[in-house]
Amino acid sequence: MSLPFIPQKEIPIIEVENLTQRIGTQEILRGISLSIFRGETLVLLGRSGGGKSVFLRHLIGLMRPASGKILIDGQDISHLTERQLEPIRRKIGMLFQDGALFDSMDVFENVAFPLKEKGEHDLIKLREKVASALELVSLIGQEAKMPVTLSGGMRKRTALARVIISEPACILYDEPTAGLDPIVSDTINRLIRRLQQRLHVTSVVVTHDMASANHIADRVALLHEGKIYFCGTLDQFHNSKDPLLRDFIQGRSHEID
Repeated sequence: MSLPFIPQKEIPIIEVENLTQRIGTQEILRGISLSIFRGETLVLLGRSGGGKSVFLRHLIGLMRPASGKILIDGQDISHLTERQLEPIRRKIGMLFQDGALFDSMDVFENVAFPLKEKGEHDLIKLREKVASALELVSLIGQEAKMPVTLSGGMRKRTALARVIISEPACILYDEPTAGLDPIVSDTINRLIRRLQQRLHVTSVVVTHDMASANHIADRVALLHEGKIYFCGTLDQFHNSKDPLLRDFIQGRSHEID
């Protein structure tokens, strides 16, 4: 019997140091510092429009900091060129909120796309790797379907297969359960855990869905007013007496009495 995978919490794969970002005149991120450890699932919570997705895009170089550092395996990526970012992006995959599938390609072609971009054109190898990725997300037999025929959950799973086919060390998830019903959301949450256990992948999950956080998180960070207000284990989060944390956990607003 294999032993359960234990995250290597002493080894950061991502380190963010005093990250700031402005969009127009608005300061979105106000000095974020956060370490993400190899093999863990970190859930980043926060209110809608609070900068969670903006933060996530910095981790893969899609946005550049106004100030601060982002280190991936010890390398600061803050000011790298697109060409210099290529090996970094091979380590980190991202599941976008809408899946970002190519509507003109079937499931097989969508999933195989990253390998073809890297120059792999051996059909036998492509079929083997696509089948392996689809097996991990429970989509074997769906290779010929077009995105328009897929349910929301199947689109997310296809997009996730496209991410994992490149064997990243870390996967970033932008609201992976957004727009999905509770049953399909549970499927996505179970997949996130499955990938951690089977691939030892690090996951950073941006969400405001407490049900997802409770299912998948090793640690929870709460982004509030552009800063990390809390970071700790799921138990520490739920056991906190802090009023702001209690309001978030219970979904309680004070804006309209």
